[in-house]
Amino acid sequence: MKLNLNTQFKILDTMNRILIITAPSGAGKTSITKHLMEKFPVFAFSVSAATRQPRGIEKDGLDYHFITADEFKFKIQHNEFVEWEMVYEGKYYGTLKAELIRIWNDGKIPVLDIDVKGAIHVQQQFNEGTLSLFIEPPSVEELKKRLQSRGTETEESLAARVNKASYELSFKDYFNKTIVNADLITACAEAEKIVAAFLQE
Repeated sequence: MKLNLNTQFKILDTMNRILIITAPSGAGKTSITKHLMEKFPVFAFSVSAATRQPRGIEKDGLDYHFITADEFKFKIQHNEFVEWEMVYEGKYYGTLKAELIRIWNDGKIPVLDIDVKGAIHVQQQFNEGTLSLFIEPPSVEELKKRLQSRGTETEESLAARVNKASYELSFKDYFNKTIVNADLITACAEAEKIVAAFLQE
């Protein structure tokens, strides 16, 4: 008998682990995620679904599953997400259950590089066997400089991201560990140490 997606998920989620890495945009979570995945081959990146357009050299199925808003809403209606958020007006992001099943079936641990609200939602569902890291910028001003240096933001989008970051920082105590990313090498070393201890549990 072939199990449907939700039945498969209920069976698998009782015996598998997850690493969640979250932060305000521009705090450095993607760099730290990449470092941890290079250091620990047991991890596999969980590719999120997104309704925005690819940026730069981003590839569909590798960086994100780029889908339309209608496709995203269809998946919401059919309970295909572990978590999803409308992060900005009309722009949806989410973690597909099928992604976690794929990674667990490969004998690996999913790494979720996701939005703060989505991270809280996943942690609430998977309290046991989950490690959540909140990457904190040294200051909101420094975060603004980092976002400006990307050269991808308009004044309006920059202001929206900075306001959202200020709000998201208030949730840092919801997570297992907070790492202040004032220096990327130091932050990566701290994250590595925390994750090594998690894997030994």
